Amino acid sequence: MLGVVIFLHIVISILLVVVILMQASKGGGLAGTFGGSGGIGAIFGGRGAATLLSKITTILAILFMLSCIFQVIISKTRYGTQQSLLQQEFSNTMGTSPASSLPGLPGIEVPNQNVTTTKQDTSK
Repeated sequence: MLGVVIFLHIVISILLVVVILMQASKGGGLAGTFGGSGGIGAIFGGRGAATLLSKITTILAILFMLSCIFQVIISKTRYGTQQSLLQQEFSNTMGTSPASSLPGLPGIEVPNQNVTTTKQDTSK
């Protein structure tokens, strides 16, 4: 299922790029490559090609956003909420003191002690 959504996302992305490049700008864009305003303008009228391309761009942009959201939903349900490697390492070392992770001196054994701090009551 995720593969199909990714494939559709790629197709939508390519179509979106092509439609954006076909729109006429000050430099002419790729619209001039396909006959400019003469070929497309004869079919859709003077302003018809620009409005059609802008509507297609809007539709493809909405489909692009929806496919992004759908991919996130599918990946969350498929893989669940996983911790990154940094978060896992941090949670593994939370109960130990920083001094216990330092290398010891040779010949001296220090018992592994978890350092806990206690809050002193100073309200007398």
